[in-house]
Amino acid sequence: MNLFSELREGFGISWDALRAHKLRSSLTTLGIVIGIVTVTLMGTAIEGLNRAFLKSISFIGTDVLYVQRFNWFNHTYEDWMKMQKRRPITMDQCESLAKQLTLARAVAPTADSEEKVQFKKRHSDSVYVIGTTAEYLHTGSLTIGQGRFLSPSEAEGGRPVCVIGTQIATNLFPRESPLGNKIMIGDRAFEVVGVLDKLGSFLDGSSLDNQAIIPLKQFTTSFWSYPDYQIQVKAIDPSQLEETKEEVRTVMRRIRRLAPNEPDDFAINQQDQFVDMFHRVAGTIAAIGLFITGLSLFVGGIGIMNIMFVSVAERTREIGIRKAIGARRGDIVLQFLTEAVVLTVLGGMLGMFFGWLVSLAARLVFPSLPTAVPLWAAILGVAVSVGVGLFFGIWPATRAARLDPVVALRYE
Repeated sequence: MNLFSELREGFGISWDALRAHKLRSSLTTLGIVIGIVTVTLMGTAIEGLNRAFLKSISFIGTDVLYVQRFNWFNHTYEDWMKMQKRRPITMDQCESLAKQLTLARAVAPTADSEEKVQFKKRHSDSVYVIGTTAEYLHTGSLTIGQGRFLSPSEAEGGRPVCVIGTQIATNLFPRESPLGNKIMIGDRAFEVVGVLDKLGSFLDGSSLDNQAIIPLKQFTTSFWSYPDYQIQVKAIDPSQLEETKEEVRTVMRRIRRLAPNEPDDFAINQQDQFVDMFHRVAGTIAAIGLFITGLSLFVGGIGIMNIMFVSVAERTREIGIRKAIGARRGDIVLQFLTEAVVLTVLGGMLGMFFGWLVSLAARLVFPSLPTAVPLWAAILGVAVSVGVGLFFGIWPATRAARLDPVVALRYE
C-alpha cells in the first residue's frame, strides 16, 4: 500500500471517528479556532494599518529632507527644551542653502499658520495656510487637479494668489469653479489660480485637503513677519538621499557658523523616521497578537492531545484488530496523527472564516481602512493548524502504536 492510499484510508477512519463524536470534536477545536482567528485578525490589522500608513505619509516623499529646528521623533523632555532654545531658521539661510547645494533637485522654504478662509457667506475654519515658493510643487510631490500652481514670478513678487485643496474648493464652491474667484484668507483677498488633487488624511485624521498655498512673501506680509522656516530639499536621485543629507548638514553648519565641536542646532527629518516609528508600533501589536495566539494554540493543542488519548483508550480493541490483521506501527501512528491534524485543520479553517467575517465587517464600518485578509496570514493559519496537530498528536499516536495487539484485543 502506497503512502497516498494509507493517507486516504487514515483520513476516512479519522473522519468517521470525528463524525461519531461531533460535540466533543467541536469543543476540542475551540482553542484552535480562537488562535487562528487571532492570527488572521492580527495579519489583517497589520496589513491594513501598513497600507493606510504608507498612503497617509506618501505626501512626505521618500526623497525629500525637511530642515527645521525640531526633530520629529526620538527626543526626551530635556531634548525638547534644548530644541526650543535653538536659533530660528531665517530666510537668508534658506536662500544660502539653495545656492550652495549641488545634489538637490529643488529647495523650497515654507512657513505655515492656521487661518479662516471665506468666500461670500461660505467659510472654512482652521485652514492650513502654507507660504512657499514655486519649487514647492516638486518638493511637496503635488499634482494639480484644476488650473495651475504658483508661477516663479508670482512667488518672487508676492502676488495675492493661492492654490487650494479639494476640501476648501468643495466647501466654498459647491456649484461653480473656484478658478479666478477671490477668497478671503484671514483679512486678505487672494485669487484662486489652482486646485490640488485630492490628498486624503494624515495619521492623526487631519485632512490634507484643507490647505491653501500662497507665495511666501505674501505670507510674511499678511500673517507672520518673522516665521520659523522649514526648508524642504528634494534629492536629485533617491539613491543619493544619504549623500544629499550629509551635504545639507555640512552646508547648514557652515551657514549657521557652528564650530567643529558644537552639535547641530537644527534637525534634518525624513520619511524613514515615520516608517521606523510605525514598524516599532506594528512590532508591538504583532508581539501581543503572537502571545495571545500562542496561548490559545497551546490550550487548544493540550485539548487535542487530551481528546486523542481518550480516543486511543476508547478504540484500543480497534487498534488490536488492525494490528492482528497486519497493520504496522507506522499505519497506526499515521491514523491517529491524521485524526489530530484533521481536527486542527478544521479548527483553522473555521478560525480563518470567522476572521474573514470580522475583517469584512470592519471594512464596512471603516471603508477608508484597507482590511483584506493577506495571503500570508491564510497560509500561516493553515501551516500553524497542521503544525499544532502534528506536535500535539504525535504522543497519543505513538502510544497507540505501541499497544500490544494481544493485550489490546482483551478490551471489550
